Amino acid sequence: MIVIKYGGHALPKAGSTDPVLTAIAKRHMAGEKIVVVHGGGPQINAALAEKGIGKEMVGGYRKTTPEVFEIVQRVLSGSVLPSIVNQLLAEGVNAVGLSSSGGGLIRAGVMNDEIGLVGEVKEVNPKILHTLIKDGFLPVISPIGASAQGVGLNLNADLVAGAIGGALLADHVLYMTDVSGIFLNWPDESSLIESITVAELESLLPTFSDGMIPKVTSALAAIAAGAKMVRIFDGRAVANLESALSGKGGTVVLP
Repeated sequence: MIVIKYGGHALPKAGSTDPVLTAIAKRHMAGEKIVVVHGGGPQINAALAEKGIGKEMVGGYRKTTPEVFEIVQRVLSGSVLPSIVNQLLAEGVNAVGLSSSGGGLIRAGVMNDEIGLVGEVKEVNPKILHTLIKDGFLPVISPIGASAQGVGLNLNADLVAGAIGGALLADHVLYMTDVSGIFLNWPDESSLIESITVAELESLLPTFSDGMIPKVTSALAAIAAGAKMVRIFDGRAVANLESALSGKGGTVVLP
């Protein structure tokens, strides 16, 4: 079982295809059980800019007012999700798209009132994923969640991938990012960490900032919940994904 966090930076422009999705499709059709969780940061930023709304990040999370959430939801579930599903369908994969709250998959709660409608994962019920995978589907999940009261929440895709990877006891949780992995001394590329244990990573967590915080936090949570390993790597080239699927490249996090 492999859970892949597909970064929004990798999504191709309209009318083009992404070789990364082609590689995922081939693996699925060869019999690999795969779940894809997608992000969409660049697309959300562009949509906010069109509306004249600034991007405000707090501790690596997007501050989400009701106005921002409306745009986030429209971009992620209304544009990015179907784009990914459509290409996988064209590749011959029986892909199905759903939100994080679909089928009772994730129950979320407000993370912090300071950052608005940003959710944190409270509970994961992977039953719907087991059903879909058993029937030959490839689930593609949008990080739009909901609280117990039915309030829509913007979830961090890294955290969703980690929570699902743990709940599925995944063999691999792969994070496609726009950096080569985890650096001991960011942005010094020579300080790339090739392999690290959970205990070692926990000791380094206070040194990270911005977008790396959710990735590291979710990697730790994934393994704590049952995933066997996590790999963080540069997902902008298909060769890197193929290496990751073969157990190479980036930074691997082990129990």
